[in-house]
Amino acid sequence: MIIKILGTGCTNCKKLEAYAREAVKELGIDATVEKVEDIQGIMSYGVMKTPALVVNEQVKIMGRIPSVEDIKQYLK
Repeated sequence: MIIKILGTGCTNCKKLEAYAREAVKELGIDATVEKVEDIQGIMSYGVMKTPALVVNEQVKIMGRIPSVEDIKQYLK
């Protein structure tokens, strides 16, 4: 599983990354968490508001910070 955090490096983007890593750890799944900070890379997903969570190339959440429990639901 590939999880991408889309954002330019703001506080909210860092928080989403930390929550995503925590969700992966709690679920005990094999996943890679990557950051996409390049504006063109972010826009290639059609995301206009960050932070955003992408799971296996599908945008799941954008423009808000979900809880760790919410993220776990997207990873199951």
